[in-house]
Amino acid sequence: MMDPGASPTTATSSTNGVPSGGSLHPTDTPAAAVQRWAFVVSQRYQHLLDKSTPFLLYRWIFFCFIAIIYTVRVFFVQGFYVVSYALGIYILNLLIGFLSPQVDPEFQDLSDGPGLPSRSSDEFRPFVRRLPEFKFWYSITKAFCIAFVLTFFSAFDVPVFWPILLFYWVILFALTMKKQILHMIKYKYVPFSIGKQRYDGKKANSTESSGLSS
Repeated sequence: MMDPGASPTTATSSTNGVPSGGSLHPTDTPAAAVQRWAFVVSQRYQHLLDKSTPFLLYRWIFFCFIAIIYTVRVFFVQGFYVVSYALGIYILNLLIGFLSPQVDPEFQDLSDGPGLPSRSSDEFRPFVRRLPEFKFWYSITKAFCIAFVLTFFSAFDVPVFWPILLFYWVILFALTMKKQILHMIKYKYVPFSIGKQRYDGKKANSTESSGLSS
């Protein structure tokens, strides 16, 4: 028998104390209302990200649009070079993660599992990135959006001689990419998988004919 003094529980409450429907109630405190609103917004935002995953071309077109807007903004303002330099360093780190394998063969123990194929006779295994394409796109797009917002705050417009920053970034980019390319050559992998590996038809036919003759 239910205690008359006990308050009934609602079926829409979640484990975090936020109703799944996200509807506001008059009895909510301001903190609870903000928490519920933030929960609903984050759910819808994540839903939009999940729906955009298969649209690779449109996602990168959107990124190019954001990058052009930021470039035009910096060009006309003639400032915020430190923000652009920090953005370039961050993009370089993302690019290295995008071009690197998930498990570095230099530090991989052979007993832990299969690694990248080092010979043409090895079994074909697709290249698995340390930073997946979608996370790479999302991180670089978010970085450009944040940098664009920072251009509206004069505190981040530090006066510097921008050719020095550009020259230093170009040198850093060249050295980093040289190291990455040497790593690719040493362990014989390509960070781009184009379709599935197909075997030569002549080789397959000769194998079948030899099997029939035996």
